[in-house]
Amino acid sequence: MGTFDAFRQNIQHMAGHGTLPASLAYGFVVNAVLAGLFIGPVLGGLGTLVVVKRLAFFSEAVGHAALTGVAIGILLGEPYTGPYGSLFAYCLLFGMLLNYLRNRTGLSPDTLIGVFLAVSLAMGASLLLMLSGRVNIHILENVLFGSVLTVDASDLLVLAVVGTLVVALTVPLYNRFMLASFNPQLASVRGVRVKLLDYLFVVLVTIVTVASVKVIGAILVGALLIIPAAAARLLSLSLRGFFWLSVLIATVSTQIGILVPIELELPVPSGAAIILTAGGLFALAAVIRGFTPSLKGHAG
Repeated sequence: MGTFDAFRQNIQHMAGHGTLPASLAYGFVVNAVLAGLFIGPVLGGLGTLVVVKRLAFFSEAVGHAALTGVAIGILLGEPYTGPYGSLFAYCLLFGMLLNYLRNRTGLSPDTLIGVFLAVSLAMGASLLLMLSGRVNIHILENVLFGSVLTVDASDLLVLAVVGTLVVALTVPLYNRFMLASFNPQLASVRGVRVKLLDYLFVVLVTIVTVASVKVIGAILVGALLIIPAAAARLLSLSLRGFFWLSVLIATVSTQIGILVPIELELPVPSGAAIILTAGGLFALAAVIRGFTPSLKGHAG
């Protein structure tokens, strides 16, 4: 974590001399900004695949399943500030089992996701009720809506590792992911292992969602996978533009959502501020598309 510490100190030094916003003179604010820089671009890039695959409901379901993972972790004695073992284990099991049954049962994805989500939320609510005497309600609020200002060095390390892993696996396979999403039959003919990529995609979405819970919150994390990509799809004329514009919108949303409430001293949870910013950018994209002739006929 020496690199993080050195970078943080440089930022704080520049803020102390007025080069950067004054709020960046505090270490916890710098941690929050770094968390946003780690997770924003990854969510934006991966979100393009989520939108193309029409799995928006899946990402939301994984985010809500994180609440149950937190409850299980606390029950097993993990630290309530970062029960990453139970979070990753439960959510990966949730995602893999859901995908397996989707391939085996023939049920529509939204139906199966609805079943899993309902059962998971019921189990999470039951466990949290059992733990109500041991857990402060504000801790649960942080899980639900995010608490980016409590991000510490270990959280940044998790975000950095997950972000690096996702980028390393997604970038080389991105075109294959897209081909398998648009035309699975053609992808199979060309030698693309569609089912394997499907499972890999589920794993990537799951670990990114879990790693982002502390920054954005279990309820809202799925939205940052969807909204930037949806806005980018309204404006982009190419696959490359779609990807990079989604990354840009997600990154800008995280930074504005983190810094503006701090600078203006607004009592708004970090996750909510990030999603509201992304929603505003989506609305702007919709207006631009409506008034731009070259975009109106584009299918997105």
